[in-house]
Amino acid sequence: MNERRECREAPARTESGLRSLGTGFLLYMNNTRQHWLMKSEPDVFGLAHLQKRPGGTAPWDGVRNYQARNFMRAMKVGDAVLFYHSSCDIPGVAGLAEVVGEARSDDSQFDPKSEFYDVGAKRDNPRWSLVDVKYIATFKHFVSLTELREQPTLKKMRLLMPGSRLSVMPVTPAEFKKICALGGE
Repeated sequence: MNERRECREAPARTESGLRSLGTGFLLYMNNTRQHWLMKSEPDVFGLAHLQKRPGGTAPWDGVRNYQARNFMRAMKVGDAVLFYHSSCDIPGVAGLAEVVGEARSDDSQFDPKSEFYDVGAKRDNPRWSLVDVKYIATFKHFVSLTELREQPTLKKMRLLMPGSRLSVMPVTPAEFKKICALGGE
């Protein structure tokens, strides 16, 4: 049986001057076109993995749900992302990322050796897409799913609806701001 690691990670900041995010950062993020929540398993690709990538940037690939794919296709450069750790002992929002590359073909769908291979995908009309995301910050306080559920202002959040299993979903500006506040940003 695989042991799941706890989702919490040590607070960290980039070296690009984002040590003190403050209200200026939230104003910037709240003025973006849209806000999103993206889920990933921390032992497969967590927020710390993203932070360690060159430039703190990586493609968000392997999404194989049509609705989640459509949400990614709607993303624009500058959109704000809540990075959510899922399928672990304590799931929740670990920090922030930003969309830095709009939807393009996820070429893993064409690779027979990839776990994300799709025999029905066509190069002239790709079935699956990916976006590029960039690490922004690790929350000072990891915001657990339990804590999210305890917030009256988040009762209607898509993530908290029964049966919600999408790995990519929109969040409202108010939900985004509340979760950032809970995270200490």
